[in-house]
Amino acid sequence: MKEPSEQEIKAAKLPHDIFLSNLIMNHILLFAGISTFGAQGLPFFPLVPLFSVLTLAYTFYRSGKVKREQGEFIYIHWQIARRWSKLFASVLTLMLSVAVFGWLANQHLGMMKEMVYGLIGGLGLLPTLVTVLVLIIIESDSLHHARVGTLPKWARRKYLGEE
Repeated sequence: MKEPSEQEIKAAKLPHDIFLSNLIMNHILLFAGISTFGAQGLPFFPLVPLFSVLTLAYTFYRSGKVKREQGEFIYIHWQIARRWSKLFASVLTLMLSVAVFGWLANQHLGMMKEMVYGLIGGLGLLPTLVTVLVLIIIESDSLHHARVGTLPKWARRKYLGEE
């Protein structure tokens, strides 16, 4: 693979910047900012999943539109961001499923609301928070690779078939 140009490096950084913005600004800063307002912040909580779904959808859309002929370097970095976005989307789906299960258990099985809060916190929020923190580290490494014009070894194997 040839050395990427400055324009290719800039284009390859974009998917990682988008994904990191979603993780850091949305899931940490916005969520924490809204949480500090307590009950007054409740009407703004839907902004967090809304922004998250929009950024994940954009990443999936763009990574499907980027063609290998436009540059392998850019293509592979979009695919890397897509891979981690899929993982994050599955964790968010898990969190939503736990919340729905907790609500159903409360409404139809008579589970105490405190038990539901523990369920949602322990099986929903905690794994999501840990995943966000791990993905920040992983995506920061991917962004570094894009900045210096390299590809992670695993991505070379997976997307270029190199050994």
